[in-house]
Amino acid sequence: MCGRYSLDATPDEVRALFAYEEVPNFPPRYNIAPTQPVAIVRQDHGGHRHFGLLRWGLVPAWVKDPASFTLLINARSETAVEKPSFRTAMKHGRCIFPMSGYYEWRRTAEGRQPFFIHRADRGVMAVAGLWETWCDPDGGDMDTGAILTTPANRTLAQVHDRMPAVLRPEEFGIWLDMGKVMARDARRLLRPADDDMLVATPVSSRVNSVANDDPGLIEEVPEAVAEARPKAPETARGGRRSGGGSGGGSSGGAPDDQLTLF
Repeated sequence: MCGRYSLDATPDEVRALFAYEEVPNFPPRYNIAPTQPVAIVRQDHGGHRHFGLLRWGLVPAWVKDPASFTLLINARSETAVEKPSFRTAMKHGRCIFPMSGYYEWRRTAEGRQPFFIHRADRGVMAVAGLWETWCDPDGGDMDTGAILTTPANRTLAQVHDRMPAVLRPEEFGIWLDMGKVMARDARRLLRPADDDMLVATPVSSRVNSVANDDPGLIEEVPEAVAEARPKAPETARGGRRSGGGSGGGSSGGAPDDQLTLF
C-alpha cells in the first residue's frame, strides 16, 4: 500500500463479505488518503462484527500531542508485536480494512509510474489493520488506525518490495478474536498474498492529486501515457512529510515516501 487506496464496492457487497451487524450507507471512494475517515471492520468480545470509521494514521494512546507525532499509516507485520507504537493494538485493537485496491508507484527513468493493484477477480480485499483510541486532555477521543504490511509476493515485487497483509475469509474470525487469539499467534496470518491473487494495472498520474476522486483513476492506460508529466503525490496535510519514527510505520504522500512507505 502506497498511501492511497480505493473502496468502490457497494455497501451490500462489503457487508456480505464481512457479515457485520450494521447496515451503513457510504459512497464509492477512489483516492482515499492518510488522515481521512476510513471504513473498518472490528469484533466485540461476544464475537459480533461491527462496521466502524476511524482516522487513517494511528496515534497510540500514550501520545501527548498528535500534531507533533509521526503519521503512522502502515505497520510492518514482522515487528508490530514488539514496537511500542503498535504492540497494544496488536493485542487489543486488531481490525480489517476493506478495500477494492491500492495504489503504488514504481520508479522509472521518466519519473514515477502509478499502478492500481487489485484482486484479479475485482473482489473486495480484506487487509489486516490495527486501531487504537486516543483521548485528549479535554475528554474527547479519536479512533485511529494503520494498515499492516508484509514483503511483496513475486508478482508485486516488480512494483514495490512491500504489500498490504491480505486476509482470507476463513481467517477473519481468527484475526479479529482478541479474547482467544494472542497477538503472536495472530501475526502468523500476516504473509504475502498468493502470486495470482493480485494484479497491477498502470493508471494515470491523476491519482497523484488527492483532489481527484473518480472512476477514471482506476482505469488502465498505456504505461507511456501513465508516465507522461509525472507529478509527486500530494500529502493529505499540505506537504508535511513525516518519517517512520520509532514506531516502525511510515507516512504517505511525499515523493520519496511513496517508494519507502513500508
